[in-house]
Amino acid sequence: MEGGGGTLSEIHQTAKKLLLRSRDGLERLERLEYSSTAAAAVSGADSELSFAVKKDITQIQSLCVEMDRLWRSVASKPQRDLWKRKVEQIAEEAESLRESLDKYNLRNQKRMKEAKERAELLRRANGDSAHVLRIFDDETQAMQSARNSARELENANAIGEAILSSIHGQRERLKSAHRKALDILNTVGISNSVLRLIERRNRVDQWIKYAGMLLTVIFLFVFILWRH
Repeated sequence: MEGGGGTLSEIHQTAKKLLLRSRDGLERLERLEYSSTAAAAVSGADSELSFAVKKDITQIQSLCVEMDRLWRSVASKPQRDLWKRKVEQIAEEAESLRESLDKYNLRNQKRMKEAKERAELLRRANGDSAHVLRIFDDETQAMQSARNSARELENANAIGEAILSSIHGQRERLKSAHRKALDILNTVGISNSVLRLIERRNRVDQWIKYAGMLLTVIFLFVFILWRH
């Protein structure tokens, strides 16, 4: 019996080849799914392979519809029963492959969704980490500013203490100089008194000397007058 796409036997052979190719493609998809590179394969080669397997299964189901029409036209009942079982077997295998492919696609969609959610969480985590880092940097800068201010205050305090110590030293030196000046003034005052006393003594001595000389002259003059 012949259909639009060939004889029943030819269509059956084509369907079997497509079944083998679809089964092999599905096995490759499942191996990729559980391999260490599954995540990368989802968006690459296996999406094309999944589309190719789905296309083959759809073609097989179309061939099954054609074969179902053809086997019913077989004259011999035993041949009809034989072809019926063969077509049903092909249809069942195609349906099984379709269900397996649908499950794979669901798992694939779930993985893609989870990967997207992980990427979103990672993006948010990175954003939160950046925010935390900014806060940490701000706190670090604030602490550094506080330390700098404390250091400046310590420096100012040290400078103030040094100034006070210098003023205290200058004050002590001024007191010492004042005492020395007073001592010098006192010494000068005593020296002036002594000088004035010496001057008075000198004047008295001079008067005594002049008085003695005068008395001596008078005495001599009287003595000479007395001898004559």
